[in-house]
Amino acid sequence: MASSAPPAETWLLENGNIKPLSKEMRHGHGRSHGRTAHNVSSSSLRKKSDLTLVRKVPCAIVRDVLANVQEVIFGTKLFVLFIAIPFAILAHYQNFGRSWVFGLSLLGLIPLAERVSFFTEQIAFFTGPTVGGLLNATCGNATELIIAIFALMQHKVDVVKYSLLGSILSNLLLVLGTSLFCGGIANLSQEQKYDRKQADVNSLLLLLGLLCHVLPLLFRYAGVGESAAITTEAVLQLSRVSCIVMLIAYIAYLIFQLWTHRQLFDAEAEDNQDDDAEDEEAVLGFWSAFAWLVGMTLIIALLSEYVVGTIEAASESWGISVSFISVILLPIVGNAAEHAGAVIFAFKNKLDISLGVALGSATQIAMFVVPLCVIVAWIVGVRMDLDLNLLETGSLALSIIVTAFTLQDGTSHYIKGLVLLLCYIVISACFFVSNRPQTQPNAVNLGSSTEGIMRV
Repeated sequence: MASSAPPAETWLLENGNIKPLSKEMRHGHGRSHGRTAHNVSSSSLRKKSDLTLVRKVPCAIVRDVLANVQEVIFGTKLFVLFIAIPFAILAHYQNFGRSWVFGLSLLGLIPLAERVSFFTEQIAFFTGPTVGGLLNATCGNATELIIAIFALMQHKVDVVKYSLLGSILSNLLLVLGTSLFCGGIANLSQEQKYDRKQADVNSLLLLLGLLCHVLPLLFRYAGVGESAAITTEAVLQLSRVSCIVMLIAYIAYLIFQLWTHRQLFDAEAEDNQDDDAEDEEAVLGFWSAFAWLVGMTLIIALLSEYVVGTIEAASESWGISVSFISVILLPIVGNAAEHAGAVIFAFKNKLDISLGVALGSATQIAMFVVPLCVIVAWIVGVRMDLDLNLLETGSLALSIIVTAFTLQDGTSHYIKGLVLLLCYIVISACFFVSNRPQTQPNAVNLGSSTEGIMRV
């Protein structure tokens, strides 16, 4: 095996940097080790680093460190946004204004989210397809999960609910709608097709998640004649049971995706293999990628704490309700890099990748992040349930149903994308004009979830 490897790969192997990839690992199923739809989408925003000057550094240790920094910081087209991170920290400690801290922290989260995807892909080169897939399944929406955890620690249950709801809505309507619309416009001369199998699986899981959100709401209205405390407790228990069921369904989905029916989810990577085959080598070592992943996660945690702590101040300063910021602004910024990649591949008539990003992210949020937050809240003593307001639940239900109808025939054109985009605009306008009491600083704390904001 060693003698058949290219000279460059043999040298790298001997020096302990990476192991050469077999032909099978370079193509087909082996690509799934780090080339899920999320990774492929994020890779569209990456660029090759010019290491000419770095190679001239005489000291090997310094040369390796500089090469790592250059790959990590300048290996993305979003590198200019990294400057927002030190400014956000400076604004926090110099009291420049809490709304400034909020805005700068949001900007700083954009490149960090893309870099997390990059590091998980680099680690997957060494761990194999199964561990790589699990890494992507847990780290794919790290930004939303970290923001949610910090909001839970501050008992801001409504921020958690709204931000996660917004992530699902933005993926289903904004990202998918923009991808289908741009792809349709760019490919007017040919019919765009995609594999319905993935869309069907994700739609089924989203409908299960919708059922788990609708039942607590219906249960609350069905128990109008009962004591409010009894109804609240029953809704909370129902939500926790539903979250356990959702996590079981998500584990089954991972088994389906990574083992039993992996070929369905490898299709988009195989279609893309000829375009980015040159990117199929690890540029970071295992421990370097792991250290950078931990470091970037800590920075995301810091900025997330800033975002959660200043969201009310930004709401007052900008004259926008907390619900609009949480449902619309946070998800758009948190997934901006991934969303841009999905649109880019739609332009290239590779809708399987775009659908894998949009539907995969929505499913991961609905079936993993949301129930995990409820379980974490249960552990730390925060009363969080799945009972959203009627407005939010209705928006979620209609978005999932419209998306499922849009994807039922396996073909696409720009009208489908336009309709999804218009749906998102209407929902955004609805949250924009809804000026609710949680714009007041003390109303954001929903210690008892169903006794909080229930008015439509």
